[in-house]
Amino acid sequence: MRPDGVQRWGIVGAGSISRTVVADLASCQGVDVSIVQSRDAGKAAAFAQEFGISRSTGDFAGLLADPHIDAVYIATPFATHHALAKKALLAGKHVLVEKPMAMNAAEAADLFAVASRMQVFLMEAMWMKFNPAFRRLHDELAAGRIGEVRSMRASFGIPFPAELGSSRWDHSRSPGSLLDQGIYPVTLAHTIFGPPVSIHAAGSLNEDGIGFAEHFTLEFDGGRFAQCASAMTEFSDPSASVSGRSGWISVPAPFWARTAFDIHADSWDIMFRQPHRVELDQEGNGYVPMLREVIEAINSGACEHPVHPASETIAVFHTLDAIRRQLTTPMPDYAAPHAPSGQTTSPQGSTP
Repeated sequence: MRPDGVQRWGIVGAGSISRTVVADLASCQGVDVSIVQSRDAGKAAAFAQEFGISRSTGDFAGLLADPHIDAVYIATPFATHHALAKKALLAGKHVLVEKPMAMNAAEAADLFAVASRMQVFLMEAMWMKFNPAFRRLHDELAAGRIGEVRSMRASFGIPFPAELGSSRWDHSRSPGSLLDQGIYPVTLAHTIFGPPVSIHAAGSLNEDGIGFAEHFTLEFDGGRFAQCASAMTEFSDPSASVSGRSGWISVPAPFWARTAFDIHADSWDIMFRQPHRVELDQEGNGYVPMLREVIEAINSGACEHPVHPASETIAVFHTLDAIRRQLTTPMPDYAAPHAPSGQTTSPQGSTP
């Protein structure tokens, strides 16, 4: 820790997700958002002015060379995460990197190996796992609220029209819907059941190798299973449910960000007519609980966080890798979705 006990952070990337996260980071105690960097120096300057950040730059190497910066938050296009995070780790910076933190399990493992060697903190910003409602859900499951858990269902399908500027259709920047959206249902399944013993997946890639829609079943020991889907060309109900021998829990859309869920248990009337509603408060934009714990972990000298450690992060990527290997190629006349009538902006805010 610095003598004044304040961590100084640099923000890498000035896009929509950075805007949401920085507002929450600035509200946390013991941290100073000191500089923002973007390939477009003008965009970085405008971002800094809007959020009251004292410095901005277009020079990533210069930011890493700054001895006054302790940690960096990386929210650039997905394909750049591994390279930028590795450079930051090798420069001795603590790193919080947006999901997906890498393009595959090998890249993720490489980053954690570097962080361990450099003795700096690294975590993928899987904020869902720090959401108080997410933790309460797992507490209810552990307490046997719905009996032995047997299955779950979760999907994240929202169309992102290319003509509205979604970078998801740029193969040099995006791996497509599975790593961007499917990572949420896969992570939820892993937190409930652990790594699957078998995977059955189907889906499509476009001509550039971008996955735009997939559905998959993850099977676990004892006949337990998870049915999941993700898509960037169509809607696939972005809610979730977990089922057991004595009832089920339903999480309304969008399940990765909700602060409430319903417990269908105890009696037939409660199950089908008046389920128990659990509702918790949200702090800021929802990132505060994760950011607070990252700040505390860095202060404690930890290299990873027990809520989302290296082993669990890499395990999720192994599952994602296995799903991608089972995808197929689409019909050559496939077209990207068009924007719904009246929609003038891409729904970027729906996938923090």
